[in-house]
Amino acid sequence: MSEWKQKKFWTKSDVTETEGGFGVALDGRSVKTPAKAPLVVPSRTMAQAIADEWAAQEGTVDPMTMPFTRSANAAIDKVRVQHAEVADLVAAYGDADLLCYRAANPEGLVARQIENWDPMLDWAQVALDVHLTTLQGVMHVPQDPLALEVLARRTHALDPFELTGFHDLVSLSGSLIIGFAALHDARAISELWHLSRLDEEWQAEFWGNDDEADAHAAIKKASFLHAKSFVDAHRAG
Repeated sequence: MSEWKQKKFWTKSDVTETEGGFGVALDGRSVKTPAKAPLVVPSRTMAQAIADEWAAQEGTVDPMTMPFTRSANAAIDKVRVQHAEVADLVAAYGDADLLCYRAANPEGLVARQIENWDPMLDWAQVALDVHLTTLQGVMHVPQDPLALEVLARRTHALDPFELTGFHDLVSLSGSLIIGFAALHDARAISELWHLSRLDEEWQAEFWGNDDEADAHAAIKKASFLHAKSFVDAHRAG
């Protein structure tokens, strides 16, 4: 039996002001999350992005074309009710941050990692007050517990909507530091994405591109860029 799909039944989507923030109404009917909670977001900018997604639907509703709606649903239905667990999961990346694991060879890759990743760790030391140690190879070496505590505290301080976007920034890049750099606008978001792909791009230069890998990377990049847009929309008011 085929899965039931919702068809577009509305003609107009509007942003509404409500207790606790802003909602979206379809022909006057308030949108709810999959868990039947009111879809109320903290900024008008975010609510407008969600309303635009609903307005753009034609015929059968396609959730995959509605990233702001999906992220808001996740923030309300999942992250808000499991905030501590999600924050712990994301903060754990600090103990195995991508930027800390360096190649032993070839020399060109070693030099490129130093040139591109060391400045990010230097930024973290100044902006986040943490020092992370680099190492060669893939064997795990624990980081300074005090540094991890600082990173965890900063992660737990994020509200559910920030943490939703931050979760994707970190998990898609493999780096807690890159995630924080995105939150702080330390670099352009496209540049941060390339920093997270440094090893893959190096390999592609020597072995050529793989169509399947490139397609997968493009999907991840789109999700990474959206995560930043989601956080920006939240902060825009």
